[in-house]
Order: sequence, then structure tokens, then C-alpha cells
Amino acid sequence: MLSPNDKKLEKLDPFYLPSLSKQKTSAEIVSEARNALRTVRTQRPFTPREDQRKLFGPASSRTPENRPPSSFSVHASSFEFSDSRPISGTRLSPLEFKPKAPASPDTVEDFCLSFPKPPVDPAKIRRISSARARLFRVASQGALLPARTLLPTQPTRVESEETVTTRDSVVKINGIYLTESKAIGHLKRHPLQLTYDGDFSKITEQEMFKGATSVPFHLRSGGDQGKRRPRASSSSRSPDQSRLDIRAGSKADLQEKNTEIEVDEVFWNTRIVPILHDLEKEENIEMVCATCTQLHHALEEGNMLGNKFKRRSVLLKTLYKLVDVGSDLLSLKLAKIILALKVSGKNLLNVCKLIFKISRSEKNDSLIRNDSILESLLEVLRSEDLQANTEAFLYCMGTIKFISGNPEFLHEMMGKGAVEILMSLIKQVNENTKKSGTCLPNSGHLLVQMTATLRNLVDSPLARSKLLSINALPQLCTVMEQHIGDKDVCTNIARIFSKLTSYHDCCVALASYSRCYALFLNLINKYQKKQDLVVRVVFILGNLTAKNNQAREQFSKEKGSIPTLLSLFHTFYKLDLHSGKRWGEGDERPEARRPAQAEDVLIKLTRVLANLAIHPGVGPAIAAHSHIVGLLLATLESKSIDDCEELVINTTATINNLSYYKVKNSIIQDRKLYIAELLLKLLVSNNMDGILEAVRVFGNLSQDHDICDFIVQKNVHKFMIALLDAKHQDICFSACGVLLNLTVDRDKRLILKEGGGIKNLTFHSG
Repeated sequence: MLSPNDKKLEKLDPFYLPSLSKQKTSAEIVSEARNALRTVRTQRPFTPREDQRKLFGPASSRTPENRPPSSFSVHASSFEFSDSRPISGTRLSPLEFKPKAPASPDTVEDFCLSFPKPPVDPAKIRRISSARARLFRVASQGALLPARTLLPTQPTRVESEETVTTRDSVVKINGIYLTESKAIGHLKRHPLQLTYDGDFSKITEQEMFKGATSVPFHLRSGGDQGKRRPRASSSSRSPDQSRLDIRAGSKADLQEKNTEIEVDEVFWNTRIVPILHDLEKEENIEMVCATCTQLHHALEEGNMLGNKFKRRSVLLKTLYKLVDVGSDLLSLKLAKIILALKVSGKNLLNVCKLIFKISRSEKNDSLIRNDSILESLLEVLRSEDLQANTEAFLYCMGTIKFISGNPEFLHEMMGKGAVEILMSLIKQVNENTKKSGTCLPNSGHLLVQMTATLRNLVDSPLARSKLLSINALPQLCTVMEQHIGDKDVCTNIARIFSKLTSYHDCCVALASYSRCYALFLNLINKYQKKQDLVVRVVFILGNLTAKNNQAREQFSKEKGSIPTLLSLFHTFYKLDLHSGKRWGEGDERPEARRPAQAEDVLIKLTRVLANLAIHPGVGPAIAAHSHIVGLLLATLESKSIDDCEELVINTTATINNLSYYKVKNSIIQDRKLYIAELLLKLLVSNNMDGILEAVRVFGNLSQDHDICDFIVQKNVHKFMIALLDAKHQDICFSACGVLLNLTVDRDKRLILKEGGGIKNLTFHSG
């Protein structure tokens, strides 16, 4: 009697009988067969590290006379001591309103041109407020004084005892009589040095405040604004007169402005001046550096950073002189303050050069990091005008490029928005080039620095994420289109894409930009013999076509795509043959050697062909292309897997993908016996990857009767039977496919049975 387990086993079908419920459809069988077509991987092109930090490396296409220098000297004399903001360069349009000369200087309507008359009664003058006194200065420059004033509530500081007498159009200043126009110019240059002398009686500001109550300094902010009364209006006054009255009556605004100046003066004298004295007399470098740090903090505390501080030129003059000390640490301290003071023009260029010069030495990276110089440099890029400061931006970006190669700066650069700032500048360059129709001067030099910096930054996952979020890849393609004649720019962007397309999300983003395929083909055609650029472009194409069937189709549809690849293949095949002659037969090549330049291009190129062959519309066309198939077979014949492992494996994988298509005019099918001969040396090698690729090709070719005869004649079937015991699952599976194809012929079954092939197949199937 059978046990329950035996009864269950009795009901099971023999393993060799197919289960109806598990039979595969025709589509599933075809899909499974297509899985034999596979892409191949390769390493990203090697980029050697540059020994020296320069704007342009030794591989640059720029000649020394056609590129900005990386070596120079910066001294105190390099700076302009009378620093001022640059003129915008924009021509102002003329004013629509043109005042007419008055008929009589004594009429009321001539207030816009006549010089103001002081009050007649001296007693009234003593009751004028501090705000009223300041309005005298405004009035002397063309504004109208209000008719009525209030008592003063706070004193005003006076710096000189200048006297002004107004008699018609004559003004007396310090005993010298000047015309009204010259007097106004003098008053504009000395706005705080003003007293009046009317009707032969001198009234100074000191006299105006006799008897005025002294108010603490920190409370001098606005006077008694609540008691201010407007000037009586007249129905005959024009709108222009009313506007001037309002402007002249803005006492609170003027008081606030002057209060800020007074605060700056006090802070300057009590906090800044002593520090400047210390800087001038201190001889110890460490103490000078500490004093510079103290100065920066004090300026920040006093809100004196920027370009609107009136003592700025005095401060900058002191800082410029210290540049000649020659200390890198001190120079960085000085540069940080100078940049914070918003210098422009030649001074901005020189301070950027100063930092660049220091950053050329890697040992100074720690100094740059400790002083947060990166933040100051990024602020220059963020706030200054690109077109007006292209050369300054160049050296600023040169410094950022240097330190971006240091992993210690990577996190800081990401946190401070370096990627966004760089892409904003690149977008600005693209727009300017599009508007002008030509590349702006020096824009190419600047783009080399920016793209080299991005090349370093994209190693960060956060940088890649930011580039995708701001849609940066099309902008980089636009740069290549506009500067296709600049090999340095194109090479840097190709390096960026080489890194980015190694990641799936970036690869998908670039593949979706349809214009990139024509761009890459143009680059290959233009720089066909420039290995360092071409190898990266082909590597990018290999990444794009690796897992994206739409990318394969789009690329193949581009005009001249296959001819371009064929021309490139032919060029570097010849170069590789020439370079191979340098090795004698008795010479030993170094182990784990890096592929030669020409060979590396062939490795990347055969990978692209293997990927394209997967597409059912492209693969048959390549299989029928005699020149491409001929170069593949010539490569397989001339190369040894021991010397050129990656190239031989990629070439064999390409032949495997092409051998899948049983088309009428296939060159692979026409030369199948020759291909089988070439594969024999792979089967007997010690390289398991090479053996796997050879077995896969035999799996496709063994569907032909002639190849089955070849396999038996060369005892390849015995080798396949032995591979059934291999621990490598893919090899075992592929060998099974070859043996199963042999069983189609009745005469081959007996041979397999005698060699133990049927037994092994049955064992592995079970």
C-alpha cells in the first residue's frame, strides 16, 4: 500500500513532459530570446589630476599668448586709492521739463533759480530749529525754504565757521566772493560747513543754538515733528512749487539722515580710528591679522560695510598699503574686508587676483576655509555686474575652481548655493550671446572656469539633484552649441555629462533633450581626432543608449549618425594599429594597464554599437553594414583578450547582438563560419567573461546547419558539455542553448548521447 507521499509523487507528471498550464506564448518566447541581446558596461574615461593650479591646464587648446595669465604680482600700487563706483555706461535721456529764466529775480515765481534770502530779523533766526538750519543747506542748492519755522529741540554740530552772504547772486564764503553757481558747487562738496551772513550781520549755526536745551546723543532722531506746521498756500502757486515745498519741508527725513552721519562719525572716531592706528604701528603679522579681524567685526557692527560709507576711501587706503606686507594670511584678511566694502573696477579685479594668487597653493586651502573667503567670492558673483567685471569674475571663478577640487569645501559650496549661482551666470552668458549674436569678449575664458567648477561639484548627490531641479542640462547643451569652437569649454561640459549620465535620473533627463544627439554628432565630426573630447562624447552616447530604447531610435534617426560612428571607428582603428606597433612581440605589457587613448575610444564606440543593435529597427541595418561589421571582425582578429580584454569583450558582445537578426542581407550571416573560427580562441582562454560572450554568439549561430557541423568538426560540443558543470549560471545556460540547437539534427543526437551530452542535459533540466 502506497503512503500519502508516494501517492502525491505518483500523480506528478514526468519532468520532460511540458505542462499545458505553464506553456509560454509566442510573445514570451520572443521576449526571452531577445534577452540574449544585452548592453555592455565600461569605465568612465580617466581624467588625470593636474599638477599645478592654473586657469588653463596643460591640455588646454589655448596658446599662452591667447589666454589670461595665471602668474602675476599684486602690490599696493596696483590699487586705485580714490575708489568710486563705476559709471553705468547708460546714456541718460534728457529731461522733459526745461525751466525758463524768470523775468524778474524778485518775483515769487523765481524760487527754482534764485538764491534764498535769509530772514531779516536776527531774533527770529535764533529761534530756528536744527532741522530748519539743515534746510538752509538744502535751500542753498536750489530748494525752497518754508516761510514759518518752529523752535529748536536739539543742537546741530558745526565743523567750520564758513560765512555765506546772499546779495542778489553773490555769495561770500570764508571771505571770498563767489558767484551763485560756484557757491552751490562749494556747498555740495562741504554740506556740513555752512553759516549765513545776511544784511551785514553774521549769523552762525553756533548762534542759532544759543539757549537751546542739550539733548543726549542717542535721543537725537527727529526733533519735534508733531508741532511742524505747513507753509500757508496760495491759489496762485503752481504744482511744481507745491512739490518743492513738500520736499523742502521733509524735516524728519533730513534729520534722520544727518543723525546717521553723526552716529557714523562718532563710531568712526571711537571704534574704527584706534584700530586703524594699531594696523599702522603694529609689526607682528599675527597681531596685524587679529586686528584686521577686529576691524571687520567693528565695521559690521557699525553698519559701515558696503560702498556708501563716506570714510570708505580712507579705510581702503590703509588696507591697500598693507598688501605689500606679503603675508598670505594677512592678504586674505585684507581681501575679505575690501570685498565687503564693495570695491569696483580695477580694485575689484586686483583683489580677486590677490585671492587667486594665494589659492594657487593647496597649502592655503585651510586659510581660505577658516576665513570664509568662499562666501565673499560667491557674493561677488551674485551681486556684481558680469559684463562690467568679466576679468574680475574670471579670477574669482579661478579660485572657486581650485578649492572645489578639495572635498572639504564640497559641503560648504552646496550650502551656500554655488550650483545655483554658477548656473545663473551661465544662463546670463547664454542670453547675452543670443542677443548679441556673437560670443562676448572673455566669456569663453570665464566659461572654462565655471564648467570646470561644476565638473568638480557634480560628484555630490546634492549637486546632481539641484542641477536636475533647475533644468540645468539644456543650458549646458546651449553653451556647447554657442561655443562649439571652444574645445576647452566643450571638453569640460563633456566631463560633466560623463559623470551625470552614470546616474539613471540624470541620464533620463539628458536623453529627453532631443537636441543633444545632433550636438554630440557635431562635436564628433568637428573634433574627430581630439581623443580627450571624443572619448567622453562617445561614453555619454553609450550611457544614453544603454537602457533607453527611445534614445537609441532618436540617435539613429539623426542625419549622419551611423556614418559618423563608422568614420570615427575607422580613424581610431588606424590610430590603434599604429600605436600597437610600438610594442614588440617580446615586450611585456604592464599588468592592469590603462587602455591606450585610441583603444579607449574603440572600447566606448563598440559599446554604443552594441546598445544600438538592441533596437529592432537599428540592429538589422548595422548587421547589414559591411564596413561596420568588417571593422568589428578586424578588431576581433587583431586583438588578444589578454592584452585588450574590454575591447575584445565589447566587440564580441556587439557581434552577438547583431547575430540575433536573421535578415537576408546580414553580413554576420554571410561570414558566420569566419566568425566561428575567431571565437575558438576565446573559448580556450582563461577569461570567463570572454568565454561567456563566445558561447552566446555560438548560441545564435548554431541555429544554422553549417555552424552545427562546424561545432561537431571542431569538437566544440565537447567543450559545451563540459561547461554544463560550470558554476557560472549564465555560462551554463548559454551552453545548454548551443547543445539544444544541435539536437535539431538527428545525426547530432547520437554524437551528443555518446559524449554524455543528453545525460548532462537531462540532469541539469531536472
